[in-house]
Amino acid sequence: MNTHTIRTIVGIIGNVISFFLFLSPMPTFIKIWKAKTVMQFKPDPYVVTALNCAVWVFYGMPFVHPDSLLVVTINGIGLFIEFLYIIVFYIYSDGPKRKKISIFLGVEIILFAILVFVTLTFLHGTKKRSMLVGILAVIMNVAMYASPLTVMRRVISTKSVKFMPFYLSLANFCNGGIWFAYAFLKFDPYILIPNGLGTLSGAIQLILYAKYYKTTNWDDEEKPNEVELQRNSDTV
Repeated sequence: MNTHTIRTIVGIIGNVISFFLFLSPMPTFIKIWKAKTVMQFKPDPYVVTALNCAVWVFYGMPFVHPDSLLVVTINGIGLFIEFLYIIVFYIYSDGPKRKKISIFLGVEIILFAILVFVTLTFLHGTKKRSMLVGILAVIMNVAMYASPLTVMRRVISTKSVKFMPFYLSLANFCNGGIWFAYAFLKFDPYILIPNGLGTLSGAIQLILYAKYYKTTNWDDEEKPNEVELQRNSDTV
């Protein structure tokens, strides 16, 4: 098989893994739906992830970065799923939280519109366009790694991996690794960099899991924090 075919196969596998990562918060929203309230859960991760997906969809457009259809498909699906999460969150939130969600979404739409306008109006050629959109996408992805760093710090301090789910850490490692390979086959630094960091983050989580599994008190009744159960990144 040639490089293009291998890259396509890798991208399809990446789409499948990323799809299940997008579905990982589903238990949270089933809990919200049954309770008819958002309890102490926060909408921030889903609102931010929606913007992240939108930026990656724009990045993968032929007039920005050609030959990136698989980037568009998975992030388009992810954007749809995140909006469903946000809608459920909005329905079962009180007035102040609804206002917060509306403001955040309004700001995101304005920022995204500015990005599209600047890119298509002032930048000519896919090289310049992919550079601007790609750099912004990388910055957003790197910023989203703050949450797992917090979890890893807690694991080290408590010597407990109870609230760092193994399968989620494994999925994040596989997701980062497969998209890293996808970007490497046809060198794309804007996909390569964040997923290289994602692979490293996932690997460190797995190492911590192996190290502190035996010292974990599985009978502890402490409730997990929503952010700790949030997946590292929902994008390529």
